[in-house]
Amino acid sequence: MRLPRILLFASAGVLALGGLMHTRAFPKASSAVASSALPEFYGGSLKALWLIDSATLIVLAAVFFAAGARPALASGAVIVLLAMIPAATAVLLYLFIGAFLPAHMLLAAALMAAAAGFLTGRPT
Repeated sequence: MRLPRILLFASAGVLALGGLMHTRAFPKASSAVASSALPEFYGGSLKALWLIDSATLIVLAAVFFAAGARPALASGAVIVLLAMIPAATAVLLYLFIGAFLPAHMLLAAALMAAAAGFLTGRPT
């Protein structure tokens, strides 16, 4: 059980770091929206989605940390399902933006969490 816990803690760390980095970049994104010709609805949506992504990363980091600290809190299947969140986000980033560090971080976090889930092997 040691390796799955290490993988969950590492995934949680990567996701927390990514969430904090994303949140710190919000003023630049907000400034870009303000200086654009986007209609107000789309500009507001972009800003909301920016912070929603930050919150998702931080909350998911907390869940993976909790599952690593107390393995009885989540089955392997639940961990694998939760790992699909950063995996899907990474795939969409690769499709729409291309290969860059945040997508790589999300993919690494997803793979570590999924591996932990598979190694845990507890039934649902």
